[in-house]
Amino acid sequence: MAAKTSIFPLMAILLISYCSTITVLAGTRPYNQLAGYWRLLKRNIGISAMHMAVLPNERVIVFDRTSFGPSNITKKNCPTIKDGSEAESDSSSCYAHSVEFDPSKRTVRPLSILTDTWCSSGALSHDGVLIQSGGYERGERVVRYFNPCTDCDWVEDPNGLVSPRWYASNQVLNDGKIIVVGGRYQFSYEFIPKISGSDRQQYGLPFLKETRYLDTVPNNLYPFLHLSPDGNLFIFANDRGILLDYVNNKVVRRFAAMPGGFSRNYPSTGSSALLALKLFGTGISNGSTFPDANVLVCGGTLPESNMKAVAGEYLPATRSCGRLTITKVNPKWEMEEMPIRRVMGDMILLPTGDVLIINGAGRGTAGWDSAREPVLNPVIYRPGNEPETRFEVLAPSTIPRLYHSTAHLLSDGRVLVGGSNPNRNYNFSTLFPTELSLEAFYPPYFSANKVKSRPFITSIKPVMKSSGTTVFLNYKQRMSVHFRLKYTVKGSELVYVTMAAPSFTTHSFAMNQRLLVLDMGELVVGKGKSSSSDSSGSSNINNYMIEGYVPATSAVAPPGYYMLFVVVDGVPSRGMWVRMVK
Repeated sequence: MAAKTSIFPLMAILLISYCSTITVLAGTRPYNQLAGYWRLLKRNIGISAMHMAVLPNERVIVFDRTSFGPSNITKKNCPTIKDGSEAESDSSSCYAHSVEFDPSKRTVRPLSILTDTWCSSGALSHDGVLIQSGGYERGERVVRYFNPCTDCDWVEDPNGLVSPRWYASNQVLNDGKIIVVGGRYQFSYEFIPKISGSDRQQYGLPFLKETRYLDTVPNNLYPFLHLSPDGNLFIFANDRGILLDYVNNKVVRRFAAMPGGFSRNYPSTGSSALLALKLFGTGISNGSTFPDANVLVCGGTLPESNMKAVAGEYLPATRSCGRLTITKVNPKWEMEEMPIRRVMGDMILLPTGDVLIINGAGRGTAGWDSAREPVLNPVIYRPGNEPETRFEVLAPSTIPRLYHSTAHLLSDGRVLVGGSNPNRNYNFSTLFPTELSLEAFYPPYFSANKVKSRPFITSIKPVMKSSGTTVFLNYKQRMSVHFRLKYTVKGSELVYVTMAAPSFTTHSFAMNQRLLVLDMGELVVGKGKSSSSDSSGSSNINNYMIEGYVPATSAVAPPGYYMLFVVVDGVPSRGMWVRMVK
């Protein structure tokens, strides 16, 4: 057990972070008037949220690493590996390292994982099963499945991967398969689940060897993956990217290195997001053309930062961000600067199309006890604004979220935030203790003057079929979205419809994250007033309907589950689960 330390260093570092934040905000608005707010959901879920995924049943699956030692929650049963040996989670002690969290009831159910999931990857399959891949030692070739049903638990395939995958990344593809790229000392990719004999192959990717900084500090782990709407895969590692035809294992485009000399991938960890794809324009609705795709990469640090941190020197993180239009032949990076420097930040796409940048540190790098100056203030990035007005600093949390922290969009528009354990085991008496809490950040659209006028989706028509609360949609289908509102909309330009793919979030990268702005026509006002009430109980609600098209191709919208939102004047409805099917 780690030796106890004085509380003074923790207070000092928080004071430094607070003062740094005040400096950043000078000349903007008073500290206590920043947009957005926080609420603690659960002080202790029993484990630290290193990995996080939201399922279509609204449950959140959370897990860390089974070799962390005793957690703060126990399992119902104590399984052992089939050969009779104890599981890596120390089955004799019954400690759980995975839980199912219900955000509405704030309840926690312990789950069982037998092999180590440390620094693994995952994605939600097209039929709603969480597929999680790789990990450490006995877990490095394992693929695990979690079916969203009552009392379900993890099912493990010990031979689910051809190669060991530790620090790899996943992306759902247009055929519904999941590509797994990279990993420590793995310069290749493969596909899961293994349905046919050809799926038992792996494919070389020299780009991952080219982008290593050093063998010991590669700076290209957890590569950023984004499925381009032209069907190719964008891969970013260290400071540069390629466009890969993964079917033919051919690099179709190489992009210039991102300016600045900073590394952006683990352990010099920045973050990345594919900005909202706008599905309106000539030919996009019928699939004859595809929208431009813009990738955003923010944060990170100097290549040598990890080695310096190990020696006790914590280099400043960068404020720089770059945007790149990956669908163009010879695009140039458009560089910008965040208001706050950040390493290990999470980038979460909001239903409005804005990007939330949250968690992380101002100095150091990813790794055990390798960062200082927690960044408590989230930042919002509005990609449609002019460059000088794109960033806004938001209200701070009180909980440092450093190495092994996570964030995820919920269907009600909140962002679930958890994790942070920069220690080799669970340690509650050190400078930055293991954090077992979950909190919710409420973006600016939850402000009092906006949330009262939030739209409420009543139906989507026509419905091919539905299952529970999920509506099934076909590609190119014409549809109408019906919703209620407490006031009269003055212009249809204030109304749009978005679809957000749920991500698998770990190590500052929300894998499979995607936001689509649908091609919708003019807003139609319903006749008279609704005599029924919305979820808040208010009557006399205006009825509206907006018609348009479901995404045309699976390269634009891979098959699977999405949260569909109506956004009116910057305020999103609660998301309705829909499923894209071929």
